[in-house]
Amino acid sequence: MRSLEPWVEAPLTTFLAESGARITLLTTSSGQVVAQHGFTHSLDVMSVAALGAGIIAATSELARVMGSPPLEAVVHQGNALGIHLAGFDTPRGRWLGLVVYGKETSLGLVQLFFGRLVEELGRVAPPEQPVRQVLAEDFEHELNSSLRSLFGR
Repeated sequence: MRSLEPWVEAPLTTFLAESGARITLLTTSSGQVVAQHGFTHSLDVMSVAALGAGIIAATSELARVMGSPPLEAVVHQGNALGIHLAGFDTPRGRWLGLVVYGKETSLGLVQLFFGRLVEELGRVAPPEQPVRQVLAEDFEHELNSSLRSLFGR
């Protein structure tokens, strides 16, 4: 597991041990990576982060247009793998969690332990961080630095 936010590591480690998830990605609602487990290539992480943020944004907008509340999660159960994608609030704002799981666990267990992860992240107090622009001037440099940190390069 790799995390850019050290206060996320313990709750995420517990989630991974309890849920049996194969791949997990935590991002901000704009797709900036916070933590990941199970990915081997940084390009995959960035692609999935962008797609997850787009899926949640699109489903939220569809719900708004139809006059219904936003979906709590988007789930797909395939023959070999399942995907659970959900938005949630943290002390640092709205985040997204993407979980890929196999037959060794179930959607119900993933949802149960994901709920516990969200509760724990809500209880853990992150260290104070200075307010930054959403897209700083050195965004590309910061993105590359974050990816090197996540993948140990």
